[in-house]
Amino acid sequence: MIVERAEAWSTRVKEELQRSFAEEYSSRETAGSFSLGVFITMLPTLGTGLIVFVILAWLFDRINKVALFASVVVFNPVVKWGVYAASFTLGVAILGPVPGATPADISLSAGPEIVIRLLVGNLILAVVAAVPSYFVCMHLVETYQGRRVDIVEVIEDVVDPDEDTLDALGVGDAAADGSGDGTDAGEDATATDGGR
Repeated sequence: MIVERAEAWSTRVKEELQRSFAEEYSSRETAGSFSLGVFITMLPTLGTGLIVFVILAWLFDRINKVALFASVVVFNPVVKWGVYAASFTLGVAILGPVPGATPADISLSAGPEIVIRLLVGNLILAVVAAVPSYFVCMHLVETYQGRRVDIVEVIEDVVDPDEDTLDALGVGDAAADGSGDGTDAGEDATATDGGR
């Protein structure tokens, strides 16, 4: 069941990113949008992160909206509980333990000592997640765009082939005027085939 969910999650992320690659954004804009989304989603925004996404998308034309919102798929509400636990643990490792606090006490209403540790750990994890996500997304976009260019070049060769391609296929100038090896081979094949 966990493997199926992980595969479904991976497929959803891949599909959303491919959709954003096809839009008219540079690889930097797409990677920056996804990385910004990861950073905001990692923070304990209590659901207001989506409102921040809408505001950012409205204010800035060059933000790739699909890449921005695709980050929600990565750090969805189910995953965020693990992020909060890791954030609190990291905050405790940096700032020291809170006397009398247990992992069950972790919440934004638990008191300033716990909230500070949670926010410090959360901010560090958000940066740690956002930076590599930028480079991974940039690599994926550039690879996808490079592959798309290769496909375009192949299609252009089929639609409007150059002389070398036509000669290699036996349909160059020599074949067009009826002379050359391509026609002779066809006549030989017809003769040996009984004229069919």
